[in-house]
Amino acid sequence: MRVRVRLFASLRDAAGVAEASLELPPGSTAENAWGRLVGDFPALAPRRASLAAAVNRRYAPFDTALQDGDEVVFIPPVSGG
Repeated sequence: MRVRVRLFASLRDAAGVAEASLELPPGSTAENAWGRLVGDFPALAPRRASLAAAVNRRYAPFDTALQDGDEVVFIPPVSGG
């Protein structure tokens, strides 16, 4: 299956891309997508502990199963005032 991954802010800067298309085996999760992304962009690895994930524009736990065509977004922490 193929999923689209979008990266924002510091993740985009570290990877050097705003989005990626990943080919994953059926039954893969958002965590599997993250692992594959880190394989392609190792600079992302240290950021995992502070991330949130969203699947198809809804926050989702990393164990959420993905479907072909899903959009996965990894969201770094943000600060504001």
